[in-house]
Amino acid sequence: MKKRLPFVLKTAFLIAFVLVQFCAFAGKEKREYYSLTVYHFATAQQQQLIEQYLQNAYLPALHKMGYTKLGVFTSWANDTSADKRIYVFQTISSLQELATQQEKLDADAAYQSAGEAYINAPYTSPAFSRKENIVLYAFPLAPKMQVPQLKSPNSERVYELRSYESTSEKIFANKVKMFNDGDEVGLFKRLNFNAAFYSSVIAGSKMPNLMYMTCFENMADRDAHWKTFGDDAYWKTLSAKPEYQHNVSKNDMVFLRPTAYSDF
Repeated sequence: MKKRLPFVLKTAFLIAFVLVQFCAFAGKEKREYYSLTVYHFATAQQQQLIEQYLQNAYLPALHKMGYTKLGVFTSWANDTSADKRIYVFQTISSLQELATQQEKLDADAAYQSAGEAYINAPYTSPAFSRKENIVLYAFPLAPKMQVPQLKSPNSERVYELRSYESTSEKIFANKVKMFNDGDEVGLFKRLNFNAAFYSSVIAGSKMPNLMYMTCFENMADRDAHWKTFGDDAYWKTLSAKPEYQHNVSKNDMVFLRPTAYSDF
């Protein structure tokens, strides 16, 4: 009996270890991919054509495929900027899903009919000046997109899209670590920044790069939140740590507002 006891204890320990590892693995949520499409255009006619296509053809087709969190945003700068923009955001479960999406749209007769003016726009009168697509991968600490909880009208909302570029892949990984291991994401949550997503850019024109979107009732609400963020003791401690210095080489921010037909 005495000889069997160590064996029994070892077996019990091994089983417990396996169960703990399994539970830890099972508890990790699968991280989402995101697609961010940016339409660049110059005229009111182009904007009308793009928005009619998105509202009447593209979004209904994707809703029919099962997508429920589709965001369509216009830039606050569109009134004065020569390079006007419309942003389209969607969550995807895999890159294969994104790769085959256009094939499904091509086979959708209702989509083809509703989007005919955009789809068949002549080269002499194109629907847009340029179209770009950015593919993103959610952060470990924020694996799923969150619909912002706001009460203000869409026309007043401020969705702030930020991108942080770094000078090398190693330095970029350090900034991502700051968001996750350093719990910068947790700080945003504690201060109720209503973030829709945090992610790394895995394909795009600006890399290495991360992007995230915080959402506010209006511009005054946005300014107040960032004032609180800058004054927060945890942020002051985190941003002063030697290991997190000089990990962002360029910080871009764009103020967006959701269209009336956007899902969020």
